[in-house]
Amino acid sequence: MRNSCLTLLICLLWLLKPAVSQAQFTTLSPNAKISLITVAPGQELYSGFGHSVLWVFDPSMGIDRAFNYGTFSFQEGNFYVKFLRGTLPYSVSVSPLSYQIAHYQEENRSISEQVLNLSVPQKQRLYNFLENNYLPENREYQYKFFYDNCATRMTVALKSAVGDSLIYNGYTKEKLSFRQWIDRYAFKQNPWADFGMDLAIGAPSDEIATPEQATFLPDNLAAAFADAKVKTATGTAPLVSETREIFKAAPAPPVSPVTPTVVFWSLAILTLAFTYWQIRTDRVNFLFDKILFGIAGLAGWILLLLWFGTNHGVTSWNYDVLWAFPLWMPLIFALSKNRKPAWFQFLLIFYAFLLLCATGNVMKHNYVVIPILATLIIRVYYINNSLSKVPQKEIAYGSGVADTKNH
Repeated sequence: MRNSCLTLLICLLWLLKPAVSQAQFTTLSPNAKISLITVAPGQELYSGFGHSVLWVFDPSMGIDRAFNYGTFSFQEGNFYVKFLRGTLPYSVSVSPLSYQIAHYQEENRSISEQVLNLSVPQKQRLYNFLENNYLPENREYQYKFFYDNCATRMTVALKSAVGDSLIYNGYTKEKLSFRQWIDRYAFKQNPWADFGMDLAIGAPSDEIATPEQATFLPDNLAAAFADAKVKTATGTAPLVSETREIFKAAPAPPVSPVTPTVVFWSLAILTLAFTYWQIRTDRVNFLFDKILFGIAGLAGWILLLLWFGTNHGVTSWNYDVLWAFPLWMPLIFALSKNRKPAWFQFLLIFYAFLLLCATGNVMKHNYVVIPILATLIIRVYYINNSLSKVPQKEIAYGSGVADTKNH
């Protein structure tokens, strides 16, 4: 009898298994709609490029779920270390769209909706894909700013649902490099953040983004969706059946006039005037150079850390280390008006060559680098002009003490 009951229980579980598997995601009604929600850039650096969300709304089934692929937690262990190294895990979060709208309205960010023109089976497949991504074992992913973010994940989800029925070419209106796309957005929000990002990213960001890669920006993704089509039984139809504005932001406050361009061109002009005064009055003083080249060297070490110590994928091969020469920190402090190491002249010649090479990268770069290079070149000229007036430090090996002589 016991064996018969056990056999019956196993059979019942086996019969129920497919039903449980099918019931894990709700079946959408014909009234369901799925929309791409695009949020305009915000004032903060983390929000300066906009945001994309896929919203599933089915009032018949009581479903109101906005899938957000841009979520991370400040409670993550070693948060700042992981954030800087590019290893901070991002995850999918889900909430009613009204909650998210309230948040973005508070940040004064425009919000628009594009209703997707999908068949009932396509909606179901897309919904199942999103819910499957939201399962605890699937929701985390390795965020890559250019290649795998909240916007690019929307295309992956759409393709999984529509398959070969989708006619999608990406963003085809312009061809720009990743760096140029960043400049276009970041400068509007925060010129200083744009300058910092431009210094941090390397040669991979100078590659021209393909039409699909360009949709790493939510605005470009929205434009690509608007141009896309789906195959139907009678031909083709636009992917987007309806577009509406959910919220229009108030005009943003004007950007501060104290931009990197103003600051560094002012520094270059003042450096030229100060250097001219030093040469005309025959003054030898390297305090300004210790500050200037010490900062450049420190910047170089940071760039090397980003290059070799992080997993961002776009901070490698950063040619700004040519002018932000890391060894200036601490080598510049070996020079003073009372002594110069015998090797310093060779260091200066080598650095002058690096500066010459750095000018070849200017056209791909933030033009703020031009006054920075000008400032460094002016001071290299001054140091070289003053070296002949500085006693050379020599080592008296017999006595083990330093002996300073004029040459």
